[in-house]
Amino acid sequence: MIITQTPLRISFVGGGTDFHDFYHKEAGEVISTTIDKYIYVIVKERYDSRICINYSKREVVQHIDQIEHELIREVIRKTSITCSIDITILADIPTHGSGLGSSSCLTVGLLNALYVYQGICKTAENLAQEACEIEIDVLGKPIGKQDQYICACGGLRHIQFQADESVIVETVLISEYMRQVLNTNTLLFYTGIKRQSTDILTEQKENIGDNFRHLCKMKSLVPRFKLLLVNPQMVLRNFQYPNTGREMFGDLLHCNWELKRNLASKIANPQINQIYDAAREAGALGGKLLGAGGGGFFLFSAPSEKHAAIRKSLSGLQEFPFNLERDGTKVIFPIRH
Repeated sequence: MIITQTPLRISFVGGGTDFHDFYHKEAGEVISTTIDKYIYVIVKERYDSRICINYSKREVVQHIDQIEHELIREVIRKTSITCSIDITILADIPTHGSGLGSSSCLTVGLLNALYVYQGICKTAENLAQEACEIEIDVLGKPIGKQDQYICACGGLRHIQFQADESVIVETVLISEYMRQVLNTNTLLFYTGIKRQSTDILTEQKENIGDNFRHLCKMKSLVPRFKLLLVNPQMVLRNFQYPNTGREMFGDLLHCNWELKRNLASKIANPQINQIYDAAREAGALGGKLLGAGGGGFFLFSAPSEKHAAIRKSLSGLQEFPFNLERDGTKVIFPIRH
């Protein structure tokens, strides 16, 4: 039996510049991190020749082509497994349309599990690249490449996307104090709004030409955000910023959200705007809907003394406390020493 644990992610700034239609004209870049919420994949040998898959439903099939879940089907095909296997998928939090990169998280985690099951060792970058091939090239998903790489590599990362399809993944080295600031000054709320991210992402992809200026502005936030994490005093001094680093962190998220709302018509709506405005009025310095938008999870930046007021203003939503995760996808059973 093999069990993999693959972390979900939150993207801070730069999302949207990881689409091919952007980075083939100008290099894209994002700041993302994994969090301590996971998708687990359990793989074991089956007693007969069939393929059994358990997720929100159960599939038992004789041939790969009969599998309904397209991501699972194509991952199994990619790893050359043909029969006699049981696969179970479990998740810590609601993942459908969450904005936490769950589809790519599943793809990476299942690739990892099925390769390890066969005694094949793949690097995190290999897993991310193959996940991109499955989702973008094989299945034609209108998505970018950041989710696959952050879920595979893990940690707090600066990821750059080049026109030649190469991807540069750099660790953002921060102090333990700054890590604690991120852990204690960010809040995650589930809106309960489920949406088809494909519709939003398709429109966003089609609009890249018209939105190129907005995307370039979103990209410009990345180096400032990174420097704020690594050396906040330098940022405040260089930009002559009148407030604290904590407030600037929220302002950068707010600026990213204001730009992101222009990328597609369904990213925001009156209900989403009401949630965001309520959080801001209660003391949130900034925030954003994660992923494609339209629903899923809201991330907010706020000083701890404002958290009670924000929770009260968003009492109809479910909060999911989290911490930053240092690791990417990994095997947790059998335990290796």
